[in-house]
Amino acid sequence: GGPACVVDFGTATTFDAISANGDYLGGAIAPGIEIAADALFQRAAKLPRVELARPPAAIGSNTVHSIQSGLLYGYVGLVEGMVARFRAELGADMKVIATGGLAEVLARETAVIDIVAPWLTLDGLRIIWELNQ
Repeated sequence: GGPACVVDFGTATTFDAISANGDYLGGAIAPGIEIAADALFQRAAKLPRVELARPPAAIGSNTVHSIQSGLLYGYVGLVEGMVARFRAELGADMKVIATGGLAEVLARETAVIDIVAPWLTLDGLRIIWELNQ
């Protein structure tokens, strides 16, 4: 019941809008957080590859913590901003469902995610397969 936004934290971070009737309306696609981390490491001179982890504070006191802060909280800001825009179009009762490998990590950092379903894509594929048997 009700409209939903499914946020999939995979290679790309995707936002998919579902109507209250269950119809797919469209979505948005952004680079995934791991692609962003790889881009920093590969393209910014002398920046190290870092583990995606919660830094001690938003204001990093060293390079590693600064990168972790930018990645984690930058993506939290991306999610919160996109959810606000989707909610403005779909209505205040929209539920937000997070899926993908980093769903639990990002969900811990924001209140806009209502449900974490890490295997939603695979569950959906299984249901489609079962319906076609």
